[in-house]
Amino acid sequence: MDTTPATDLELGAFVVHPWHIDQFGHMNVRWYAHAFDDASFLLWQRLGLTLSEMVEAYGVHTVTLSATTGFLAELNAGDCVRSVGGVVRLGTKSITLGFKLVGYDGTEHATYETVEVFVDARTHKSVAMPDEVRAKLETVAAPSAGQ
Repeated sequence: MDTTPATDLELGAFVVHPWHIDQFGHMNVRWYAHAFDDASFLLWQRLGLTLSEMVEAYGVHTVTLSATTGFLAELNAGDCVRSVGGVVRLGTKSITLGFKLVGYDGTEHATYETVEVFVDARTHKSVAMPDEVRAKLETVAAPSAGQ
């Protein structure tokens, strides 16, 4: 399965500060999680489907089932990266999102893939993705995303 989104939406920027650096001299893993977590909220915003709006309009939101980070090139204090991401795959009750931290020189520093499950906002039980949400997501998803 291709894990590349059809469209890499610009989601934000992240500056590596000295306090992000660990005992090995590069950015600690916890800060990658921080950058990608922010990117996931920003992605929903860019898709026009904020989590609070999904609760209000459809009675659902998503929870992260799994998250996988790939570390490709070290980040050091003073480095600036942008976060990009998009929809990789649409399931019946889940969505797979893909993200990257990319330097302004084009270097890919890290990748992040999450599987998020749609849940009923009251019961927290998994539910099918609402049709209206799916229709919006299909417009920006990878061509094979619905498979």
